[in-house]
Amino acid sequence: MAREPDTLTPVAPTLEQRIAELISRMTLAEKIGQLNVMNTPGPEQADVFNSQIAAGEIGGILNEVGAEQIREFQRIAREDSRLGIPLLVGRDVIHGFKTVFPIPLGLAASWNPDIVRDTARIAAREAVAAGVNWTYAPMLDIGRDPRWGRVAETFGEDPWLAALYGQAMIEGFQGDDLSDPASVAACAKHFAGYGASESGRDYNTTNIPENELRNVHLPPFKAAADAGVATFMTSFSDLDGIPASANDFLLRKILREEWGYNGMVVSDWESIPQLAVHGLTDGDKASALAAASAGVDMEMASRTYADHLADLVDEGRLTIAQIDAMVANVLRVKFALGLFDERTTIPVDVPKPGSPDALGLAKQAALESCVLLKNQDWLLPLSPDAVKSVAVIGPLADDGYEQLGTWVFDGDPALSQTPLQALREVAGDRITINHVRALETTRSRSRDGFDEAIAAARQSDVVLLFLGEESILSGEAHSRADIGLPGNQAELIHELAKVGTPVVLVVMAGRPLALQDVAGSVDAILYAWHPGTMAGPAIVDLLFGREEPVGKLTVTFPRVTGQIPIYYSQKNTGRPATPESVRHIDEIEQGASQHSFGNTSFHLDVDPSPMWPFGYGLSYTRFRYDAIRVESDQIMLGETVAVSAEVTNIGTREGTEVVQLYVRDRAGSVTRPVRELKGFQRVRLQPGETKRVRFELSREDLAFYGRDMRLKAEPGWFDVWIGGDSTANLGAEFELMA
Repeated sequence: MAREPDTLTPVAPTLEQRIAELISRMTLAEKIGQLNVMNTPGPEQADVFNSQIAAGEIGGILNEVGAEQIREFQRIAREDSRLGIPLLVGRDVIHGFKTVFPIPLGLAASWNPDIVRDTARIAAREAVAAGVNWTYAPMLDIGRDPRWGRVAETFGEDPWLAALYGQAMIEGFQGDDLSDPASVAACAKHFAGYGASESGRDYNTTNIPENELRNVHLPPFKAAADAGVATFMTSFSDLDGIPASANDFLLRKILREEWGYNGMVVSDWESIPQLAVHGLTDGDKASALAAASAGVDMEMASRTYADHLADLVDEGRLTIAQIDAMVANVLRVKFALGLFDERTTIPVDVPKPGSPDALGLAKQAALESCVLLKNQDWLLPLSPDAVKSVAVIGPLADDGYEQLGTWVFDGDPALSQTPLQALREVAGDRITINHVRALETTRSRSRDGFDEAIAAARQSDVVLLFLGEESILSGEAHSRADIGLPGNQAELIHELAKVGTPVVLVVMAGRPLALQDVAGSVDAILYAWHPGTMAGPAIVDLLFGREEPVGKLTVTFPRVTGQIPIYYSQKNTGRPATPESVRHIDEIEQGASQHSFGNTSFHLDVDPSPMWPFGYGLSYTRFRYDAIRVESDQIMLGETVAVSAEVTNIGTREGTEVVQLYVRDRAGSVTRPVRELKGFQRVRLQPGETKRVRFELSREDLAFYGRDMRLKAEPGWFDVWIGGDSTANLGAEFELMA
């Protein structure tokens, strides 16, 4: 009897097999096409652009948000091109899409990674409804210079916290599975060190020693790689003389070799031809070679790859194997997104912008991001029964666009609810509202509206003053040399203070502002950042006590611009300032000796302390910290040390406290910061309630890059503090054993 043939179940090819098979069928021109992401043109060039897609000359597009147009682009790529490779569709979805959430620096002030994750999820769902499948976020640069306009996009000055938020935002954008039609590929940017640009000027030089690079600027990016971020973006700036888009130390040694990252790297906008502008290369061809050799897979907006990679291969300066590896990295993202499996452009279950869920989350995010910086004599919360008239003054009280902040290309101001609108809803007929704009913009230098504002203040029980920065004053290429209140805002504050009516200053801004000169002239300060679509209801609920302020700063506020950089985790120096050594310029006696008050590190003309420290934020109640406890004064290899303290609500209202844990390595192979954040917990307490809050520290939590540039914990003594901000004084100590 003849043997029947075996019946075998076909084995589906692996992802890498699918990628390799596709690459094997591609011409060199088609491979190079996958390495280009191009800005969509105007209607006059549409036919040419469509032809380029059909010819396989474009791997991705950006800045197109019309769903029907994107559908057509994808149809051309899938049906009219020889190999049917779909497009990546990129867009800057930074802190919302149609529904706008607080700027990232504001979101960070919530100390709530869950809300960062949730806002990114809503943003992704709204973006995919417009055909977007790739966003250029999160931004993981460390923001220690508030002159820099892009500090608004950062999560603040602390690497540990930025890493936590970055992972949360990636999880929100990408979901559990990138192929989910409601997910978008995230992009960790700007790799690396961009936040250290000299003088806070965008695109400027960054000179960062390797030890500082590894200990401060790289940890958030390492966390992003560990979280499975789909793509990385290079920085515009050079790093110690080698611009990031040609920096093989960053892109090959660290990202690929040390971290084992197998995702895709894209340049920032035209940053490859700018290598010649930097002075690294002598033209576009050399720039293309430098970027490709360093490890940039995809070029954004410019055409050095399209114009020169083929010639570089022909000349033997690049190999086909190098090109294939770059193409594989791009295709890997497209397969992960499910684009080859006919992923739909618009998922059927995506809510429309302005849905109750989106607006509810936008309000909650705004509530948690606002930080109460001053509350003299417990002026806040205002009592709706006691307050019969309110003066609402300032150019930001009723401007639905300006409250959205930077990077809101797709944000819909029609969805915005302003503070004035929200106040009118709360006030009804019970509270008289005297509204005066006073200044046309935050930059206005006219006093024309002052008299009307002063009159409104005299007629009112309280002044609500909405000042700060318009959205255009922060963001990319919007750096400032003086970060005080622009225009005549400070003068307006001082004039209103003379009236005697209590003044509540609500600041909307894209950066920490230097407020020393005005803080004493107001009774309360609520820092709202640019809080997004639902700014109005959130702010009004906070002012009238319907909600409590829970936000805490993730960036240090200087007193004056000249203190920059000022951040909580600075080094101690060999001559730290002490209360005994600090003298103000006005206190120095004529003819005083050069060494009459010691030589220590401080400015003569300003208090050396920050205006408000990292981690700071007031509540409508008060908290006391007691009884810190270290469960073991020694920690051995593989062990953890538990540190705890009692936190008591000693006020009369229920409240939420962000309990923070800081450590200091007293002595290391390289000098270490005076404090480093290593944990936090949000704790809600009833009046009089006490809870013991417990943290665990491992050797990994104490590790850093030493002289040999290896990550490890070094034996020795550590100080530890638990408190409500980075100046916490409730401390203990423990020893890390070898």
